[in-house]
Amino acid sequence: MRKLALPAAALAAMTLALGACTSASQDAGSGDASGSASASAQGFDTSSIAKDDAVAAMVPEAISSDGTLTVASNLEYAPNEFVAADGRTPVGFDIDIINAVARTMGLEAQIENAGFDSIIPAIGSKYEAGISSFTINPDRLKQVNMVSYFTAGSALAVQKGNPDGIKADDVAGDALCGVTVGVQTGTIQQDQLEEVSKSCEAAGNEAIDLLPYDSQADVTTNLAGGKLQAMYADSPIVAYAVEQTNGQVEQLGGIDDAAPYGVVVAKNDPELASAVQAALQKLMDDGTFTQILDAWGQGEGGLSTAEVNPNVG
Repeated sequence: MRKLALPAAALAAMTLALGACTSASQDAGSGDASGSASASAQGFDTSSIAKDDAVAAMVPEAISSDGTLTVASNLEYAPNEFVAADGRTPVGFDIDIINAVARTMGLEAQIENAGFDSIIPAIGSKYEAGISSFTINPDRLKQVNMVSYFTAGSALAVQKGNPDGIKADDVAGDALCGVTVGVQTGTIQQDQLEEVSKSCEAAGNEAIDLLPYDSQADVTTNLAGGKLQAMYADSPIVAYAVEQTNGQVEQLGGIDDAAPYGVVVAKNDPELASAVQAALQKLMDDGTFTQILDAWGQGEGGLSTAEVNPNVG
C-alpha cells in the first residue's frame, strides 16, 4: 500500500483516535456536528465547490426546500470518517466527498455521528443519506439504494514482526483458526470471519476468537497493545493504522475481495439516489473527486463512474 500523505490536523486527530479516544469518537450513538468543517481540519476544502443547477434540479423538493442533506456516518474509521483533534468536527475522505456532493446539489451536509450498524435501518426516516465505508453487497441492496464511488478490499494486520507467526496466505482457510482477531461491529469483515470460524470448527480446528468492537480505533489500539493477535478491516483503514501507529502494527499479506463503497439512500427515494449519482459523476468528471482522494492519499481507490445499485454479484 502507498504511504498516506496527510495534513497535520488529520495526523493529530488519528493520534487521539488511537489513544484514549475522545468522548465524541467513543459515543457513536449520540451527538451531531456540522458538515462545514474548517479547511484546516479537512483534507480538502470543499467550501469553493459551486452548485450545479442541473444536479440541483434533480434533488427532491422535500430535501431542497430546507437546504440541508442530513447524513449519517460512523466517525470511527480513519481515514475514511473520523473525528478531528477538536473532538467534534467530522473529517475524512468520505466526509469531504459527501460535503462536495451536497454543495454540488446546492445543499449543506449535516453530518450526524451514528453507530455503524444503526445507519442503514434509519435511512429514509432519521437520515436522508449515509456515507460510512459501506461495501456494496446484495444484502444491503435489498434494504437501500447505493451509489458507487470508491473501491476497497479487506486486509489483515498484526503486531510488528508478526510475533505469533500468523500465516497470511489464506484468510478464508485455516490461517486464523484459534487466533484472537478484532473487527468493527457490523462490518463485512465480522460476517466473513464468523463464517470462517464455523469452517474451522467443522474441520476439527479451534474457532477464531473473534472480538467485535464498536470503534475501529479500539480495534487498532488493542492490536498495538497486544490484546489482539490480528485485526481485519478495510484496506485503507489498515494502511492508515500502520502509518499512524509508527509501525507498531503491520499489514500481513495482500488485499482480499475488492468491492465498491456506496453512498446509501432510502429504497423508496430513487430521485435522491439519481441526484447523488449525478453529483458524484460531476465531481469525477471535473477532477474534484480525485483531488479529494489525493488529499488523503487514497487516489488509487477512486472510481471514474458512479452507478446506482451496480451489479456486484
